Amino acid sequence: MSTRTASPAPGPGEKTFFGQPRPLVTIFGVEMWERFSFYGMQGILLLYMFYPLAKGGLGIAPAVAAGIVGAYGGGVYLATILGAWLADRLFGSERVLFFSAVLVMFGHLALAILPDYIGLTVGLIAIALGAGGVKANATSIVGQLYTPEDIRRDAGFSLYYLGINLGAFVGPLATGFLQTTQGFHWGFGLAAFGMAAGLIQYSFGRKRLPASASQVPNPLPSSKRWIVIVMALAGIGLIVALVGIGLITSDNLALVIIVVVLGAAIAYFSTMIASKRITSVERLRVVAFIPLFIASAAFWSLYQQQFTVVTIFASQQLDLNLFGWQMPVSWVQSINPVFIIALSGVFAALWTKWGTRQPSTPVKFSLGTIVVGLGFLLFLPIATAAPHSAPLLALVGILFVFTIAELLLSPVGLSVSTKLAPKVYRTQMVALLFLASSLGTAMSGQLATFYSSTNPVENIGYFFILGIISIAIGSALLLISRWVLKLMGGVR
Repeated sequence: MSTRTASPAPGPGEKTFFGQPRPLVTIFGVEMWERFSFYGMQGILLLYMFYPLAKGGLGIAPAVAAGIVGAYGGGVYLATILGAWLADRLFGSERVLFFSAVLVMFGHLALAILPDYIGLTVGLIAIALGAGGVKANATSIVGQLYTPEDIRRDAGFSLYYLGINLGAFVGPLATGFLQTTQGFHWGFGLAAFGMAAGLIQYSFGRKRLPASASQVPNPLPSSKRWIVIVMALAGIGLIVALVGIGLITSDNLALVIIVVVLGAAIAYFSTMIASKRITSVERLRVVAFIPLFIASAAFWSLYQQQFTVVTIFASQQLDLNLFGWQMPVSWVQSINPVFIIALSGVFAALWTKWGTRQPSTPVKFSLGTIVVGLGFLLFLPIATAAPHSAPLLALVGILFVFTIAELLLSPVGLSVSTKLAPKVYRTQMVALLFLASSLGTAMSGQLATFYSSTNPVENIGYFFILGIISIAIGSALLLISRWVLKLMGGVR
């Protein structure tokens, strides 16, 4: 196979990456380093915000800090819309991916160098915008390595997901160690170094990516570009004005993101379905994506609480003493990636072995949503644990369940978004998937404001209600899975 095109299977003598197209190495590498920096920073971000000044933090109330983290995470996924639009209408996926990674590196440097709230604000905005561009376009390029009929696609996305989680595993360990020994800003600096390493690696492999990665599938006419510039400036001005008059604050930021994402999702679905540039089959596929979108949002609203509720729980109630050594709180964030690394290959091999006999995408989505709900119910026995007494092994078991749910839904979602995408909305369909992640992540921040950091007894209802709701949503999707599969028009 030429490195410039995709084919259903490797040809004789073709160089592959674990049986996958060779250019997957380039995207695997840049995403691994970007996730190293992203999760390395996020592993210490909440701690930096709610730790007191005496411990190097900003002293923000835990509930407010959790809401900000959720809003920031939602902003990352919301920014995939911008990154996808720039790729599909102006620059192509490859260029947007490269310059987005540069912006991510700048954001981490801002957190490391600029003081207190200035560094926090500039850094989080830059990282959110940059990471959004990386996410949508890296996923889109991976999808372009395969033809629609290539049975290696789901397995390839599972390996791509492995790269993500290699970075997610090492990042919190490295930044957490520096944070506890040298301070928060050293940890943020290491995250910037990681993104720089990813950019260097990516620069060597850019030319091997498929030609479609540099193409603009739906170019914006030059006559309309000034309209876009005016709208962008008006949007920025509106945000600044709303912040200035106090309608957008740190207390309601997660709720604002939820409203914006819901509006964007409705607008995107409506635009795609009404478009005259897509076929009737593509239109039905977009409709089929709606229940998958809902299940995905429900999943991420629970799963992303690893960075809010689970972090607070680990800081206050988890016993982190290992044979006399105190494990950094941020290292809890590396537990899930360990399981992902161990099981990604297993799931990839399983899907490959089963081939057309594997569960359909709607069934995988429903099972993922049900399983993450079960994981929340497993918090009930330790929800009321005394300070620093909850066994670490119990949380490890819960995060193992989270991992099974994630592997059933997340890499499969990346794959199906590229398969269901109308031709003229190739990258923007991937961004629509990330809108579900944005909605769920922002919801995780908003929900975390109801978690009690002072009275653990109140959290029994918290874990129970959210777990049951997730199980109910997953069960509903399972009941209509055959109807959804029919709308998918031959895509499984």
